[in-house]
Amino acid sequence: MKKKPLTVRVALILGAGSMLAIGAHAQNANFLTHHIETRLQIQAPAERVWSTLLDFPKHAHWNPFIRHIEGQALVGEKLQVRIQPVGGNEMGFSPTVLVVKPQEELRWQGRFILPGLFDGEHYFLLRPDGAGGISWVHGEKFSGLLVPFLKGSLETGTRAGFESMNEALRKIVEQR
Repeated sequence: MKKKPLTVRVALILGAGSMLAIGAHAQNANFLTHHIETRLQIQAPAERVWSTLLDFPKHAHWNPFIRHIEGQALVGEKLQVRIQPVGGNEMGFSPTVLVVKPQEELRWQGRFILPGLFDGEHYFLLRPDGAGGISWVHGEKFSGLLVPFLKGSLETGTRAGFESMNEALRKIVEQR
């Protein structure tokens, strides 16, 4: 049997070691998950916020985080999405729409390569505040084997991206 090159053997050993470490921590379900949730009060009716959120072609003009969305907000549909976390590179993915409740909730799930490697369930919630505006909730539940290695960048660039999008959305819908 032919011996593998040193770099391949080292990569296999490190990969196995990482998998053992992940396996050892996998009993703690929180080790392989991470949740980011941001909230904001918006002084605009839910109808206006919803129509701005679903006007996908215009995201490139106002949204500093989600730079592009293509597709239809219909349950089961695949979207083409490009995001740019604060301080990070633009990246694209093709999430599946999970929930569409007009003026209440939009939710999709994206995956990196294979299910269970790095999955994200992204959501937007609109809740009436009783004063003619809404409470806006924007979050994502991440899960998978890569989560422990990405938590730092999720808490910095991704969270900052959510917050910058929230502020830009509030600005555009409150100005109308």
